[in-house]
Amino acid sequence: MIDDSSLTLYTRTAELAANQVIDSYSTSFGLACRLLGARHRQHVRNIYALVRIAGELVDGMTAAAGLGPAAQSATLERMVDETHLAMQRGCSSDLIVHAFARTARAVEIDESLTRPFFASMRTDLRRSAPVSQSSAGTVDPAALAYFSSAQHSEYVYGSAEAVGLMCLRVFLQGQVRSDADLATLTHGARQLGAAFQNINFLRDLSDDTSRLGRSYLTGSGGLTEADRGAWVAVIRAQLTDADAAIPLLPRDARAAVRSARALFGALTDRIATVSIDELYARRIRVPNPVKAALATAALAKTALESGA
Repeated sequence: MIDDSSLTLYTRTAELAANQVIDSYSTSFGLACRLLGARHRQHVRNIYALVRIAGELVDGMTAAAGLGPAAQSATLERMVDETHLAMQRGCSSDLIVHAFARTARAVEIDESLTRPFFASMRTDLRRSAPVSQSSAGTVDPAALAYFSSAQHSEYVYGSAEAVGLMCLRVFLQGQVRSDADLATLTHGARQLGAAFQNINFLRDLSDDTSRLGRSYLTGSGGLTEADRGAWVAVIRAQLTDADAAIPLLPRDARAAVRSARALFGALTDRIATVSIDELYARRIRVPNPVKAALATAALAKTALESGA
């Protein structure tokens, strides 16, 4: 008989590595994860870790390490190949990939979701403008990589909606739901993921344009007041669609999702009121006491609900 204690220890070490990723990169999602039931929490952390590390590969880390475009692409492709191989085999020498693969196999996340995600990561590498040599650390505005409406939709599906669907598979593991409920939950997961991504595009305007050379929200030119108003309306509609799905989630997932949704709703309200110049100058944030109050409210609302 094969002793599986070594795999158990290795997997726990991989999970600790995944936990460190979320602790280091996102206080907001870290807080939301702490509100999840124990059966969901580690799985969602494992998903976040893989997604975050892939994002770091294409958002400047590899370039900062001195890798050229071809080497940056090769680094991402190694991660893609290792992830899909680990999903088949159930293990990886890469701790973050290993943690994700264990989750993927447990909740039936397959390549129909990971392939669109990695396709969006490839898009980021292809659509990054070179840093200007005349002004250190900035991008020539004429060289910005713009996204058409169709390119935006395709990118957001892979980078955010697919991730929402991965999390939904965690929440619904072992559950039997009606076709109608599944349709509502699937739509809600996609809309919430899209809203989160669009909010991040608005709050990261400065970094995306000045450092990475990407303009996700406009097909040409800078973001205008009218553009911002239109995107805020889109985001609010996406959040409203997501609201309809939250009561259908398992009870031990609702507070976390509500908390994250409330935080991004608060971010949207702040983004709607600041000037365009301010959006291009700094990242809009919600103070920690407000985050805590939103999480408390989410917990209280969920506690009053009935059903599993």
